[in-house]
Amino acid sequence: MSSEQAQTKWGQFIPLVTVFFFWGFVAASNDILIPVFRKAFDLSQAESQLVSLAFYIAYTVGALIYNGISVLMKQDIVNKLGYKNSLALGLVISALGTLLFYPAANLHSFPLMLSGLFIVALGFSLQQTVANPLAIALGPIRTGSQRLTLAGGINNFGTTIGPLVVSFAIFGSAASATTDISIESVKIPYLILGVAFIAVAVFLKLSSLPDRPALVEAKVDDLGEKGSALKYPQLVLGMIAIFVYVGVEVSTASNLPAYMEKDLGFAIKDIAPYISLYWASMMIGRWTGAVEAFTDNVSTQKVLRFIAPYLAFGIFLAVNAIAKHDLAPFYVYGLIILVLIFADMASKGNPARMLLIFSAIGITALLIGMFTTGMVSVYAITSVGLFCSTLWPCIFTLAVSGLGKHTSQGSSFLIMMIMGGGIISWLQGIVSEFTGIQYSYIVGIICFAYLAFYAWKVSGILKSQGINFDQKIAGGH
Repeated sequence: MSSEQAQTKWGQFIPLVTVFFFWGFVAASNDILIPVFRKAFDLSQAESQLVSLAFYIAYTVGALIYNGISVLMKQDIVNKLGYKNSLALGLVISALGTLLFYPAANLHSFPLMLSGLFIVALGFSLQQTVANPLAIALGPIRTGSQRLTLAGGINNFGTTIGPLVVSFAIFGSAASATTDISIESVKIPYLILGVAFIAVAVFLKLSSLPDRPALVEAKVDDLGEKGSALKYPQLVLGMIAIFVYVGVEVSTASNLPAYMEKDLGFAIKDIAPYISLYWASMMIGRWTGAVEAFTDNVSTQKVLRFIAPYLAFGIFLAVNAIAKHDLAPFYVYGLIILVLIFADMASKGNPARMLLIFSAIGITALLIGMFTTGMVSVYAITSVGLFCSTLWPCIFTLAVSGLGKHTSQGSSFLIMMIMGGGIISWLQGIVSEFTGIQYSYIVGIICFAYLAFYAWKVSGILKSQGINFDQKIAGGH
């Protein structure tokens, strides 16, 4: 990346983030489909969870298929097709998946519904492989992780409104999925989604997005000559980091309802706002972490660092006010957000430093959650969402830095590791049978400990390759 490229290319970045929105919109909408399918197809709770399994396993399968094709072609498929064409192809694959909802509803076929979701996520796998490194490349490497954080904030906007829109489309209101409903009601929303996928594919194809973006190459000759991204230690260690990061993010939230219900005596209906707060915390953190992508002016950055998180928090409060939830328990959370703001300032935009600081605070939050009781423990566990929020872009940026022509291959290996979300959650569930749910969060602490190690280790690896995130302009890489 040339030293002249000192600013984010907004004309290219804005079209790109539309796909980030879709990933969040569809993934969160699955939570609406699960109870609908369970009732319509008379499924057990375990069988209904096949919706999530089919969706998330497709990311790993897609990455394996992509790598397999590249091996057979003896050339990286994204480099062959170009980044823009690969994004459009991924959207077309996802659109084909939505088409299966029509015959699946007519035939009353649960397997066909799962197949449709699987194909949608298969397209997402290719989109993620392309879009994550592309977001980093559309500007200076110094603010690459901030751009990816901003894209993640758009993703979280999708997770916030997706369930509301799909619920309204299926039920005619944003009510919970307990209404008597025909499975045929899912046909039209997903056909519209398919049309939207095609429209965005055309939009991206006509946009100014680069087909072959300038990618940072390491200054290490023997690495540059190697034929695989797996020769880069920052990537291999980063794959483990993505695995445990997605694991701690998902397992923290998925085990919280059982803790609140069984240990603290909450009614199930009263738990939802706290889970909502956890995912809203991801948005709060990402909006805060994206500030540097907007402006180089330090004074403006300081102001935005306080405005952005409380604006996101305001959206959470507004959504819950519309849902007629009592907001009184949440106002104190505004003080916890201050910890996020000061931690973000301390990181000074360096993804390795941010990963180290946020992982340390994540460990602290889980320790407080494990060894306190009542609402203090709930707020501590929920705040993990704040400190997980910017870790994906930090890890991704560090792991693909210096890979050059191997970037898209490395990206696909990272996308493959999303499966950690299912495996770590399952592992924490097993641990909880021996320790109780509250103490099972030791699993999350171990995950954060590895992330802190990776932050420390990768800094030295990248500096040895001539890559330094403290440089003000990403020149000379």
